[in-house]
Amino acid sequence: MSVPPSEAPARPIGVIRVLTSEDPAAVATHGTAIEERYGLPTVSRCIPDQPYGIHDDESEARAEPKIVALARELADAGAQALIISCAADPALQETRRAVGVPVIGAGSAAAAVALGLGRRVGVLGIRDEAPPAVRALLGDRFTASARPHGVHRTTDLLAPEGPAAVLEAAAGLVASGADTLLLACTGLNTIGIRPLLERRLGVPVVDPVLAAGLMASYAYGA
Repeated sequence: MSVPPSEAPARPIGVIRVLTSEDPAAVATHGTAIEERYGLPTVSRCIPDQPYGIHDDESEARAEPKIVALARELADAGAQALIISCAADPALQETRRAVGVPVIGAGSAAAAVALGLGRRVGVLGIRDEAPPAVRALLGDRFTASARPHGVHRTTDLLAPEGPAAVLEAAAGLVASGADTLLLACTGLNTIGIRPLLERRLGVPVVDPVLAAGLMASYAYGA
């Protein structure tokens, strides 16, 4: 389980959450997923005053300096690498310039994995358009993007109708020709939707949190 910086094992992977929560278990959700999948020690922290995370240009702009500041704190506390756990890759380049350890954006990590799996990638997120970093990396393998009905913020995914809306949007992408799906919101990891989508739709589904953990596994112990 992810633990506070003072109790963390030496040189963990720092996971920066862009959704503010006072619940330590909720903050640690993505770090825990990485630990369980890759056996990497993590320490998870969230930025302040963003109870709905990043869901539009304004919320992203407010989050960026907070991400850089938190990254500096985690790096100074001994993190061996950092993950910005948001598929929009907010402040990725600024954070890389600010710290002396590898910084991984969940969106670009997911795009890299998707490129290794398919030729026509459908992007499923909480905005009407795919995150620019994801779209740029996918290039001509980008097929289409979709947003689940009624979902405008990551917290909307937690509503009872959230999973059904995600499945419907994902099915639409597959019907349009996508042979691989990229989840362009790390909140989709939080609700654990990936296995259901793969089982129902029969295509690979790239989880951005797990993709970022895969990249971090290359940095850990280097």
